[in-house]
Amino acid sequence: MNIYEIVGWIGSFVYLLAYILLTFDKLRADKIPYQVLNVLGGLCLVICAYDTKDRPNFFTNLVWMIIGLTAITMIVQKKKRS
Repeated sequence: MNIYEIVGWIGSFVYLLAYILLTFDKLRADKIPYQVLNVLGGLCLVICAYDTKDRPNFFTNLVWMIIGLTAITMIVQKKKRS
């Protein structure tokens, strides 16, 4: 197992952790911690997909990261307005 695969497994764990915590009402999708977990999980899986040249996985996780970063931006902007 190389470092990229380890990073990929960490990303998978982080994604699943975020989903489990959301499902059991420990996190909320409209809060920064959940979105940060999604961005971190996506980043790890992007790194792994880049190494293995898995373009569909790379693309999906890159978009997932962008959605998470956009959500974080929206949450921060909403807090500033309040």
